Amino acid sequence: MNKPGFKRGRKETEKSEFDQYILDLARVTRVTKGGKHLSFRACVIIGDRHGRVGYGVAKGKDVQLGVEKAVNQAKKHIVKVSIVKETIPHTVLSKFKAAKIMLKPAPKGSGIIAGGASRSVLELAGVPNVSAKILGKTKNKIAVVKATFAALQSFKRVAAGPKRVAEKDAEKTAAPIKE
Repeated sequence: MNKPGFKRGRKETEKSEFDQYILDLARVTRVTKGGKHLSFRACVIIGDRHGRVGYGVAKGKDVQLGVEKAVNQAKKHIVKVSIVKETIPHTVLSKFKAAKIMLKPAPKGSGIIAGGASRSVLELAGVPNVSAKILGKTKNKIAVVKATFAALQSFKRVAAGPKRVAEKDAEKTAAPIKE
């Protein structure tokens, strides 16, 4: 007889609110006096496909530990992406070290036109139509991801319309209610 919440002796885990994608997994060594110390570096991108996306880079003694640490770091660095009419608000050019990236709005139905690391970031962010081009000379995935995040954070904020401004002015001038 199985207990509720258990399946063949294994506890069921809850479905996370974020999808995750392991972008880069590398074996790295640190040479010390006592010899070489092996560890694994993981770069993980998480996103809910509804405008929130984050990335994390962490190291661990084994792959699973490195991925878990990277996911925890990604959850701490979530970015809200502004999506207007199923695309990004305007063209933006961004740079991080040697990585340069250009993001352009795309017409409805064109999908995500991007390559490499920037494509996975935009997919997990949930941007339905966008065109991206990596302009830099580097092939470093982590640098491209950081440039893409810099581009996603650099969108201009949409100013409040006249109706909203009038509401704010009314709130400021309204006299407090006395009981």
